[in-house]
Amino acid sequence: MKELRLRALSFNIHGALGRDGRRDLPRVARTIRSLAADIVALQEVDSRPGPHSAAEQARLLEDWTGLRALAGPTLLRGVRHYGNLLLVRPPLLRVERIDLSQPGREPRGAIDARLGTPAGPLRVIATHLGLSLLERHRQARLLLERVHGDSGPTLLMGDFNEWLPGFGILPRIHRRFPRRRSPATFPVRWPLLALDRILSRPPELIESLDTPDDPALWQASDHRPLLAWVRMPDA
Repeated sequence: MKELRLRALSFNIHGALGRDGRRDLPRVARTIRSLAADIVALQEVDSRPGPHSAAEQARLLEDWTGLRALAGPTLLRGVRHYGNLLLVRPPLLRVERIDLSQPGREPRGAIDARLGTPAGPLRVIATHLGLSLLERHRQARLLLERVHGDSGPTLLMGDFNEWLPGFGILPRIHRRFPRRRSPATFPVRWPLLALDRILSRPPELIESLDTPDDPALWQASDHRPLLAWVRMPDA
């Protein structure tokens, strides 16, 4: 039986602010192209009104990567436009934005997309969870309720802001998205924390998961990119 293989990338781009202190969106696009990703979940996509507005930034990344952009801004405050962005190569079947915001906390959300592939539909949920443990528990519950009853292949991607692997929200999430080794991605120079995750259901959907070992690909953000090979059997 033939198999379809895709590359999925989760990357907190820190507003395109790199290790050298420069805000460089083209460098983010070059990193994505270098990794030949088909599905890209970006967090901390930061823009400003005018030629660098959220819509313009999404269009630029679309042009520079050749992928379709699905924006999910969560914070619109003064000159700051901040949030999630999903870039996809497979055809889009449906997309919804999920509000994960909790009272008194920074607005958070997720992008829930269904993609069409030669092997059948693939669901992708891209998110950036909050800094408070109670907040993350509530957000994890909302996300898991969202996928309840859906047995189709699903990727859950993003910055979970969870650094306690045996505690926190991960045991709850792993009941639906089985646990797998996830490399540390933060801070970029000497990673200690596995804040960024790509999980799947069924678990064998992910063939491999790692960060690129090329230092040239560590310059665009304060996080390292997290890359997964996704394998779907041909329908």
